Amino acid sequence: MFKVIDRYIIKKFLGTYIFSIMLLLAIVVMFDINEKLDAFLRAPLKATIVDYFVNFLPYFANQFSPLFTFIAVIFFTSKLASHNEIVAMLSTGMSFRRMLRPYLFSAFVIAASTWVLGAYIIPPANVKRIDYTNTYVKNKRVDYGANIMLMVAPGEIAFIGRYDAIAKNGSRFQLESFNEDKQLTSRLTAQSLRWDTLYSWRVYDYVIRDFRDNREYIRRGSSLDTVIPFEPRDFLIASNDHEKMTTPELRQYIDRQQQRGVANIQSFEVEYHRRYAMTAAAFILTIIGMALSARKVKGGLGLNIGIGLVLSFSYILFMAITQSFAYSGLTSPMVAMWIPNFIYGIIAIVLYSRAKM
Repeated sequence: MFKVIDRYIIKKFLGTYIFSIMLLLAIVVMFDINEKLDAFLRAPLKATIVDYFVNFLPYFANQFSPLFTFIAVIFFTSKLASHNEIVAMLSTGMSFRRMLRPYLFSAFVIAASTWVLGAYIIPPANVKRIDYTNTYVKNKRVDYGANIMLMVAPGEIAFIGRYDAIAKNGSRFQLESFNEDKQLTSRLTAQSLRWDTLYSWRVYDYVIRDFRDNREYIRRGSSLDTVIPFEPRDFLIASNDHEKMTTPELRQYIDRQQQRGVANIQSFEVEYHRRYAMTAAAFILTIIGMALSARKVKGGLGLNIGIGLVLSFSYILFMAITQSFAYSGLTSPMVAMWIPNFIYGIIAIVLYSRAKM
């Protein structure tokens, strides 16, 4: 399937990619230690290493995988061009399109790894990392809520006056059920409630009023175990909760919250579409990097790396800007996350067309 020259390019590409990740992660660790030194001194050393850094490094590397990919392509392709190796390949009759094949295969390996890590492996690891930062750095958990109202199921609306996630209990609970004609059929009120496990709640000092045939039927009790299809994370939403969910969990959570009419889920939608967009970015930035650095230029390696850094950081900046559009409601999260890929995809096509001439 691959010839010697293909294996050579793949080895150079992936080797440079891994080396650039390790180099930049070493720099990031130094800055991170300097920024969070007080927290690291307070925390146990084992927790800092195992719970934080072991989970932080893969998270950071995966977040900026397109940047590392672009830098790797620019760096090693510029070296090939400066040593006239690309000229030698083209002089044998190899087309520019044929030379792109090992680049795209390497981009596929990186994109697949990025996708699997970001969708399934890193989110569970983020639970430990975020718990560590909440405990020793800055607490971003949302442990309390007041005047909470949401649709827990079609025709069922719940209200909680106050909820404490640490104690797992709330006060002034009310659950109303409506029929298809939007008429009230049942109302459950309770002085307090307590969350047990998934969708399992116990209500205390409750009153149930059923409305049937123009009559009201009342039941009372001191406590009652009941299944209500919602849980604390559905209404106590922290700024980094989306980082702790796998991609299937994100999709399920988004669909459930949309059905309930919950409005503040932009971060979850952005994260869901960002994972797909970042995977596609590996191919786009690979083509741009290869097309830019395949030709020998007067400025040499330094000029190519400079252009590559400007383009890669402009891509990340552009994605951050469009992401803010999604948060402000100016555009949908899917459009916001794919606009940079669309624009840089056009740039990739133009640069590739010019480079192969």
